[in-house]
Amino acid sequence: MHSLAALWARKYFLSVTAAEDAKQPRKLETLMEVSSLEGRTRTANKLSQNLTLASAQAWSLTETLLGEEMRRHRINPDLINPLEIAADTRNLFQKALNAYTKEIPPARLSVILGADCGRVRQKYTSVDPRAIGFVSMQFHYTGQKLLASLSKSEQALFQSYLKVMDDHMYMPLQAAYKAAADLPLNSPQLLAVQHLLPASTNIAYAVFDRVCRQHPGYQSYSGLVSDEKVKISSIRDVEMFQVYLCLCVLQGNIFSVQQELFPLCVMLYPRLGVSWTLVQDMLQAIVWELHDRLRLEDVAVFLPYLRTLSEMFSKEVFQNY
Repeated sequence: MHSLAALWARKYFLSVTAAEDAKQPRKLETLMEVSSLEGRTRTANKLSQNLTLASAQAWSLTETLLGEEMRRHRINPDLINPLEIAADTRNLFQKALNAYTKEIPPARLSVILGADCGRVRQKYTSVDPRAIGFVSMQFHYTGQKLLASLSKSEQALFQSYLKVMDDHMYMPLQAAYKAAADLPLNSPQLLAVQHLLPASTNIAYAVFDRVCRQHPGYQSYSGLVSDEKVKISSIRDVEMFQVYLCLCVLQGNIFSVQQELFPLCVMLYPRLGVSWTLVQDMLQAIVWELHDRLRLEDVAVFLPYLRTLSEMFSKEVFQNY
């Protein structure tokens, strides 16, 4: 390199790459190292630095996925403020990172962050419940972008924190808690929900396995159903349906499904390459799992609402689509 321009270019390149290398932490080899206070602080700092960029990238993905849906569903564009949605999701992630740094376990994070997530859900669903589709996808994509910036060991530890936040943003857990508080302690509805919720994750895994066997090789927008990230999202969705089912039982009506869950599915599933046949088979699998795992009197409480959900997501409703 003889020209001054080439020398300067070489110097600039080396200075940039050297600075970038200096910022890279040492490779965290084990989960024990990652879970130490030093490792958690390092991970949280990395995620905090990436949060703004991840949020911006997430909104770009959300807008690409759902921009057309806003017009199709006749959602008032004034209700979807990208800067406000991004700011609210970043605030929730920052609180989660603070808890992560303090070594607060994921189960405790659910208590600490649950009310905040509920308030964000309420903020956007109070005027038009369909807005939750944009908020939940922004939240999901932000989490995925942050996760991609971590090492495998860091991902293994942070994934459970991400699931807690994802669950509270997708599922009406706070609404279910509030509805439960209004029922007598010995009411059949409350007892049935109390018996279902502890088993809901195991049910979701069993339903996922059953549907996978029915649809081997099925591929959605995000990849094969057997891919890890698709599996995680699918299991979360089965849990989401169960929480909405519980909310219907506790409230004694299907308003939450009509106003939130059904529009959310109509908005997201075709865009994500999830067929209605898959949803119908999932609901049928939930019925079988409830029969296998719950008392008959509990199943009797859920069945009328499950039948209604099955009718709403039936082939007749989505004929020719």
